Amino acid sequence: MNATGGPRNTPPGTLTALFFDACRKFNKPDALQVKVGGAYRPISHRELLDRVRHTALGLQELGVTSGMRVGILSENRPEWAIADYACLTAMLADVPIYPTLPAEQIPHLLNDSGAVAVFVSTAEQAQKIAAIRGECPAVKHVIGFEAGAPGIDMTLADLEKRGAAVDSPERAAAWEQQALSVKPDDLATLIYTSGTTGNPKGVMLTHDNIYSNVLGATTAVPFEGNDSGLSFLPLSHIFERMAGHYLMFHVGCSIAYAESIDTITANLGEVHPTLVCAVPRVYEKIFARVLENATAGSAIKKNIFFWARRVGEEWADEKLAGREPGGLLAFKYTVAQKLVFSKLRERTGGNLRYFVSGGAPLAPEINKFFYAAGLVILEGYGLTETSPVIAVNTPDAFRLGTVGKLLPGVEVRIAPDGEILTRGPHVMKGYYNNPEATAEVIDAEGWFHTGDIGELRDGFLAITDRKKDIIVTAGGKNIAPQPIENRVKTNKYVSQAVMIGDKRRFPVILVVPNWDNLEKWAGYKNLSYTDRAELLAMPQAKAKMEKEVLGTLDGFAKYELPKKIGLLEHDFTIERGELTPKLSVKRKVVDKAYKSLVDSLYVEDPAAG
Repeated sequence: MNATGGPRNTPPGTLTALFFDACRKFNKPDALQVKVGGAYRPISHRELLDRVRHTALGLQELGVTSGMRVGILSENRPEWAIADYACLTAMLADVPIYPTLPAEQIPHLLNDSGAVAVFVSTAEQAQKIAAIRGECPAVKHVIGFEAGAPGIDMTLADLEKRGAAVDSPERAAAWEQQALSVKPDDLATLIYTSGTTGNPKGVMLTHDNIYSNVLGATTAVPFEGNDSGLSFLPLSHIFERMAGHYLMFHVGCSIAYAESIDTITANLGEVHPTLVCAVPRVYEKIFARVLENATAGSAIKKNIFFWARRVGEEWADEKLAGREPGGLLAFKYTVAQKLVFSKLRERTGGNLRYFVSGGAPLAPEINKFFYAAGLVILEGYGLTETSPVIAVNTPDAFRLGTVGKLLPGVEVRIAPDGEILTRGPHVMKGYYNNPEATAEVIDAEGWFHTGDIGELRDGFLAITDRKKDIIVTAGGKNIAPQPIENRVKTNKYVSQAVMIGDKRRFPVILVVPNWDNLEKWAGYKNLSYTDRAELLAMPQAKAKMEKEVLGTLDGFAKYELPKKIGLLEHDFTIERGELTPKLSVKRKVVDKAYKSLVDSLYVEDPAAG
């Protein structure tokens, strides 16, 4: 089955053109906002343009010239945007690095990309580069956003001064002319994404890959020039970068940066955004908090909440069916809004027009709850390799349980095995330095094989399953399980290990102990038990296995680590279908066979979840 989002209605373009156009078109005092000294301070388009030019000229003065690659290791902040636009306008490709990555995982990204310089945000991030710089001979310059960071060669302020020293009307004009000479097919960025095995692969996204996605999303999602957004998803991820960075800037939306992921609630109340991009985990946490507050209150408060929720769902059913609720239902909904739902709107800042969700599937029941509360979540779908958006729900074409209709210029084909294939200007150029991996996912006709299973329903795309082993948590984090499993199995107390967590809140790991060693340890501890199942149920044994398993996982990012451990009495077998003839574990079979145990691990969400 094939579908298209209709013809592309714009010619190929570049991100540098979008940048200059937005600066001149809007010229607002609050292009960006950052919290300084307890209050949000605006940064104008003019100030941003000057700082980007000085940074770009400074890079050129350092000898970082057209075609080179530059890393950005930073949390979301204005300097991230300045570094990115400076790279683009200097005809450089930048390499965003997750600030949560441990130092050990960074050398591959810098060496594979050939990065000659790295921007770092804080002392903590600078320390990571300092620790591994000897492993990255191509890196000549480390530029810190903050003074006093260890191992930096200069600060961003120093770099800007270097650029300002050579700035002039003639140099500025030459810089802009060069920036606008970038070709749509030129490389804009290398985004490294982990596969199921091996090292992360560098996704090559061109200017037009992202440009086409920005303009396609502009026609689908009703962004407006007087909107404001709160940026908190990592800019190193293509979802936030396209939607919360380029797209919002393109439409004149003021972009405020959250202080951290932990301050989102407070920052929402300070910024009062009209648009917010988030992953399902954020909506799940809000939903869980609302339920917790309702059930922890008095009986009257609890009854009012659940009455309002029922009324809201009835109202939502009518609206989603294309009918306008009236009469008694309309009256009850007005009361429900006043008593219950208005409080939720206040917690999101009070001015929110739309949420946009991506990165992982959103539970329809959570989406419906927000819809009933008058907070519309426009759920979309895409991958790093597709820049990222393939499809998205819009206010005019909204259907729960789907990821919406295709963007203009996007084609989708459902393969005979149900895999979603896509083709169009949004599909990456390929994996950097990896033609073999590129050929595995982009066929001779230009179709990109997503690895996701789905179906088309009256023009709406629905995701039903995943074809690959890669785990994508509800928070949108991609986790390659095999390196973690293989590390755990090196522990003498472990026989088998299987990571579970796709579309769930966090990863867990099922472990079969090495019984010889565990039973010896139990003997040393004088533990008394009648069978192995009883031993596994003992707190001492659980604590021992947790310590052994987690103790083997140094070097992995925090989000990759399993939050809970399930212990299994019996090893996997070919006979039960848990192993292939090559003795590889069938993850889906194990997940299904031990469903009750797996579900029990998600009953209580750990604080880090």
